[in-house]
Amino acid sequence: MKLKLLASISQSLLLARWKQTLVAAIGVTFSITMFITLLSFMSGLNDMLDGLIVNRTPHVRLYNEIKPSPKQPVDLFDTYKNHYNFVSAVKPKNELLQIQNSGAIMQMLKKDKRVLGIAPKITAQVFYNVGAIDITGVINGVDVEEENRLFFFKDYVTSGNFIDLKNTPNSIILGKGAAEKMLANIGDIIQVTTTKGERVQLKVVGYFQSGIQDVDKVQSYASIATTQKLLGESSAYVTDIQVKLKDILQAPAIAKEFAKLFDVDAIDIQTANSQFETGSSIRSLISYAVGITLLIVAGFGIYNILNMMIYEKMDSIAILKATGFSGKDVQKIFIGIAITIGLFGGMLGLLFGFGLSSLIDNIPFNTAALPTIKTFPINYNPKFYLIGTLFSIITTYFAGYFPSRKASKIDPVIIIRGK
Repeated sequence: MKLKLLASISQSLLLARWKQTLVAAIGVTFSITMFITLLSFMSGLNDMLDGLIVNRTPHVRLYNEIKPSPKQPVDLFDTYKNHYNFVSAVKPKNELLQIQNSGAIMQMLKKDKRVLGIAPKITAQVFYNVGAIDITGVINGVDVEEENRLFFFKDYVTSGNFIDLKNTPNSIILGKGAAEKMLANIGDIIQVTTTKGERVQLKVVGYFQSGIQDVDKVQSYASIATTQKLLGESSAYVTDIQVKLKDILQAPAIAKEFAKLFDVDAIDIQTANSQFETGSSIRSLISYAVGITLLIVAGFGIYNILNMMIYEKMDSIAILKATGFSGKDVQKIFIGIAITIGLFGGMLGLLFGFGLSSLIDNIPFNTAALPTIKTFPINYNPKFYLIGTLFSIITTYFAGYFPSRKASKIDPVIIIRGK
């Protein structure tokens, strides 16, 4: 039969029971709306949390780990070479945290086509001096411009200008928690003591807030030159080399390669944040599971409505088959009804889902722990809308397929004889 005729019959059946059709379409619309909204919100939440941790973490970090020597003096004696030697109370190697030949390593990394950028770093343990009290702290010496380019440093500087760290000698950007403990305002001079006992005065030029309170109570930032001066080290002193890659998925393999090539310790972002990534994956999985469940429930609603429609339209189906319509034609009619409901409800669901997501995106979300976040996070990824469209079509197709098979097998003789 011609598709135009079959479509006309499907339309007539739809309009004949428009209330049931509307209920089925509303079910699909609601499911798609919640599917889009839920995924957009949960994905936006994951992106926000990723920004707090992952965006501030290098893809590969090169450093010298504090660890004991793999070979103890007893292992070097030929007499004990073939023995099992048990050594207790082993102390770490007497080595500096400085990366040897850091300048040459960074030059080689800059030439690597897989590397997006590098940022040297110095980690210095200090004490913030507040009257007679010493507060434990950490000063991160960074290349300010590279730190901002690769790790969005300025987004976390809530007061002051991040570039002042480079332009103002002997300056520091304090963690918000540390500044509150010390009652230090921007422009104040604070005093810190290094682990070697040297006392240095630094000018506060800003506040840094990562969103992790325990970190902000301890961590602060200074330029590399200031930190080297603070520690009494040369301009070649670097304890960490942070590497950002063009492809984050290559990080584990490249970390092993760099560790072997440069004879340093290396850790990749997946290993450093394995627990955090697991949490993000579970949240995404739950969102997809809930959304797909909503669509399947809507599909069962369409299935029940079509089943009732077939039961009530037995006479019409019998007449169609008696006048020359095949079982496949009847099946196409009811599948067409189901897909029409799915498309109509799905399109409305996409529009309502986008509208509800936009509404949530404009709801104020102010918290002292996350100063850079002003509204609830939403991710408008087109992938979610494509998945919603496909699932609405697939779910409604199968919801119409099984009742249509039943309709296609109706024997018109039995129906007409019964009447």
